[in-house]
Amino acid sequence: WDLLGAMLQRRSWGVETSTAQMEIIGRRHYGRKAVAPGGGGGHSGARELLETLLLWNPAVKLDANGQAQVTVPLNDALTTFKIVAVADASTGLFGTGSTSIRATQDLQIISGLPPLVREDDQFRAQLTLRNTTKQAMKVVVTPRATLLNLEQQTVDIPAGDAKELAWNVTAPAQLALTRNEAILWEIEAKDTISGARDALKARQRIVPAVPLTVQQATLVQIDGPLTMDVNAPADALPGRGGLKMALQPKLAEGLPGVKDWFALYPFACLEQKTSKSVGLRDGKLWQSVAAQIPSYLDSDGLANYFPPRDGEANRGSDTLTAYLLAATHEAASIDPAFALSDEIRAPMERGLIAFVEGRIQREFWSPRKDLDMRKLAAIEALSRYGKAQGRMVNSITIAPNQWPTHAVIDWLNILKRVTDVPERDKRLAEANQILRSRISYQGTKMIFSSEKDDYWWWLMQNGDVNTAWKDDMGRLANGFISRQQNGAWHTTTANLWGGLALEKFSAKFEAVPVAGTTKASMSTGAASVDWSKVERIKTTDASGAAQQTTYFGAPAAPGNLKNSTMFLPWGKTAAKDTLNVTHQGAGKPWLTLQSVAAVQLKAPFFAGYQIKKTITPVEQANKSLPAGSYTRGDVLRISIEVNASADMTWVAITDPVPGGATILGSGLGRDSEIATQGEKKEGYGWAAFEERSFESFRSYYEYLPKGVVKMEYTIRLNNVGEFSLPPSRVEAMYAPEMFGEAPNVKVKVVGVQ
Repeated sequence: WDLLGAMLQRRSWGVETSTAQMEIIGRRHYGRKAVAPGGGGGHSGARELLETLLLWNPAVKLDANGQAQVTVPLNDALTTFKIVAVADASTGLFGTGSTSIRATQDLQIISGLPPLVREDDQFRAQLTLRNTTKQAMKVVVTPRATLLNLEQQTVDIPAGDAKELAWNVTAPAQLALTRNEAILWEIEAKDTISGARDALKARQRIVPAVPLTVQQATLVQIDGPLTMDVNAPADALPGRGGLKMALQPKLAEGLPGVKDWFALYPFACLEQKTSKSVGLRDGKLWQSVAAQIPSYLDSDGLANYFPPRDGEANRGSDTLTAYLLAATHEAASIDPAFALSDEIRAPMERGLIAFVEGRIQREFWSPRKDLDMRKLAAIEALSRYGKAQGRMVNSITIAPNQWPTHAVIDWLNILKRVTDVPERDKRLAEANQILRSRISYQGTKMIFSSEKDDYWWWLMQNGDVNTAWKDDMGRLANGFISRQQNGAWHTTTANLWGGLALEKFSAKFEAVPVAGTTKASMSTGAASVDWSKVERIKTTDASGAAQQTTYFGAPAAPGNLKNSTMFLPWGKTAAKDTLNVTHQGAGKPWLTLQSVAAVQLKAPFFAGYQIKKTITPVEQANKSLPAGSYTRGDVLRISIEVNASADMTWVAITDPVPGGATILGSGLGRDSEIATQGEKKEGYGWAAFEERSFESFRSYYEYLPKGVVKMEYTIRLNNVGEFSLPPSRVEAMYAPEMFGEAPNVKVKVVGVQ
């Protein structure tokens, strides 16, 4: 926003100097300590609204004198706020003005809680008390936290000084299995001399160290008694998990296993955020994603998987752009709320038209020639909005017998929608015949016999995606469902297309209402669903059950229904048991049955990728500590080595960090450029994006070739305690059967001696 500063940049002296002057003069505050305490405008008993942005007003109206009064609501943060005004008029007038205000109070609580911990982590819950007055204080501190017993403490704080307090706690494991996944803190401090007080609320996220995962799953229609032998995995952690059952009257309600899969999906490129929001039918999340799409487009109108960097060449993907247009169009045919607005869609359409006509080019790595397939996908997406023309196919070599099945389906859709394609009727009959010749009948199922040639993962296409287009045949729907593994298909694209296709199939073929009671039992207990109490809910309701999570981290309700789930826990041992499910009443409900357990990885597991982790101290206060033990404030260099068995596009590498640790290199306050110097990256992978969170470091590769790739990142250990870590993992996002995992040992952090 500082346009003048960018135009007239300051030229620094070409001299570097070293001085201790700040150690003398810089310690003075020039009267700032005498600033009257502020804040106190809120009536809440505890400070909890600590957002950094107070107000954003892009259209301030001026009066006749060119002036305006703007009300800025202060929140609970005790800090300095900068207020900036930017003005412009006509084409050559602009200006910027700014000022600062500070909110303070006599007694302040500053939280030092780690933002994220894992179940059973033993950590030091610390906070700082600050006395901003000229009189000493005797402060009584009373902490409260979910499922924790914390003792009251009293501390003397000299004038203008600060003291640190701490409690040794163990993160309650059961909180990691709740919907909120949080330890809720409320800390109150009061000076017994002056009466000054402060109170602070904080939310500390807690996640499982060994997450509950779906070990097996199946989708069946209850048509008579269902009996099945079941047992927990032999190495599952006891007392956790069980059989999760979700019922629905028809497939149009959405597949619970698919929705669970989306809710747990960790990656966040534009395609995945779009697939997740639409696949969950989450209108609020979709609106948030749609608002971000313009920032992902290059100047040609093509979408990038991650926001392009400033000055970066146009590398938007035609494949991703076509997918966004096609998927949202298909979803909008079921619910118009998921349509793209004209303002967002128009530049994407122009970009695809330019790509098809050869006015712009995009070259990406691929194991075989794919330009014709990419153009077909682009024309198919344009045909949905009436933007495709018959002459566009002239740039493609028409050879449907040699195409993968997904390209034949694209070609069929183009021929159905675009009437001026040369020899349209002949080519339509030819494409239909080719598609039918590839269908294989296996009992009550139908699949494509060309499946081994249909796995074009670099274009986000595979056999799961193909079947979603043919939603008018019961046996094909049955075959499609049977392709699921653990209750879902392989990829985000397949799960979105699959869910949309089965909804349309259900609308045509499932009309008998379900009534009565469905019961399930095994030796550990029984459960039932009364269909008279099953109600429809809105997935867009921010406070409704559809937006909440269970202790599996998955949606609390399948599809748009509530009161339709059952859960039977595992027994105390891994002995075999028998599940019995019956339906008494009309209709044939669908049952999604998931075996959920917490299974700890004990040894590295490699399926196409090997991953190895090395930790090297950069700054270590006590080098005599045993391996795996460090001191608070130590800086560690983490080296990740990945060995790939084949070339692959879009690969994600995830490495967890200890609770409370900070990943350096973000450029934010308290970061360290010196500590991150020397970080190395080796190999020929094309790194696209990096995520630094309180939970993990994650690197996305647009292309990862066969061979070894190494990367390094740096963390600072901020909290004392003993922290568990889940496995480090590498995964091909569009070929998830290609992955590798390696277990991590606990990290112990001690206080400074």
